[in-house]
Amino acid sequence: MVSLFQKAALGIDVGVASIKMVELSSRGSKKKLENYVEFQLPQGESSLKAFHSEEGLLLADRVAGVLKGILRKVNIKQQKVAFAIPDFSTFFTTFTLPPMSEAEIPNAIEFEARHHIPIPLSEVSFDWQIIEKEERLPAVRLKVLLVAVPKKVLLSYQRVAEICGFEIKGLEAEVFGLIRSVTASSKFSQPVCLIDFGWQSTTISIVESHNLLTSHSFDISGSALTDELSTVLKVNFNEAEAIKKRYGLDPNHAEAFKVLSAKIDVFASEIEKICNDFSQGQQTKHIEDIIISGGMASLFGLKDYLSSRLKKNVSLADPFRSLASPQSLGERLKRLGPSFAVAIGVGMMGVEV
Repeated sequence: MVSLFQKAALGIDVGVASIKMVELSSRGSKKKLENYVEFQLPQGESSLKAFHSEEGLLLADRVAGVLKGILRKVNIKQQKVAFAIPDFSTFFTTFTLPPMSEAEIPNAIEFEARHHIPIPLSEVSFDWQIIEKEERLPAVRLKVLLVAVPKKVLLSYQRVAEICGFEIKGLEAEVFGLIRSVTASSKFSQPVCLIDFGWQSTTISIVESHNLLTSHSFDISGSALTDELSTVLKVNFNEAEAIKKRYGLDPNHAEAFKVLSAKIDVFASEIEKICNDFSQGQQTKHIEDIIISGGMASLFGLKDYLSSRLKKNVSLADPFRSLASPQSLGERLKRLGPSFAVAIGVGMMGVEV
């Protein structure tokens, strides 16, 4: 039976460089964009930090103050929210279990988790899913994806909700929000590589049929590119950021292109290795499609450069495509899509629960 009642929620993605929020509503299976907003956090010499620089822990009181100011300014009154937890605050790992009965699996996973999570299990909340299953009667051999989040990270988001008067509908690692929003508007018959190119780190994930198969995080990031430009060109951070945004990977501007392309080549090699390793393990499955998202995804020339370098189909995430929205905003939302993919994904989760 299709529900006649409308649900609504805010999807909130607090990043190192910006805070993004989308307000979504749904009736049945139809989801509608009600509002969206992005707040840029100053970087460089005038930085406004949302996370503790050493621990990577959300600065809850500071972030709550910013969120309350944003909501007042754009007049969003929705109190039901879903938060994305950045990948640098979570632990991802995969491992294989030997053949065993179904009843033995939960205890075996908990035992194995102790060897993969670098802090005591009592200090984390963890979940798992089976990503491969091979029948070896009378037992099964399993490949397991394990995700763990420190409890102090969860408490920091609960603190934000308490200060802002939010009702939390969900908390999830940002990669799952990305998968939800991107796969909602895309159809692929083969596994796809999703890249979340952020300000502080970048995550490369392999996804098949909405399921995360593997995920790897790297230090290459928007801030790392700016730091490299600053060092090589001998300009301050803000000047380097302006050069990066203006020229990107434009070969007509040789100085910036030489610096940025060298870093992107290293990144492309990592993408290539992850895709090849996956294909070798699967034999019949190959990665032909790559979708890039995140604040750095729209760097001038990046999509075409990666497509040429990797010899694969590279496209920008277009998560707004799966939402009902004013037709007049079509081109603008398409440009903003890569940056809002995670916020839209957790917002979708918020209206589904």
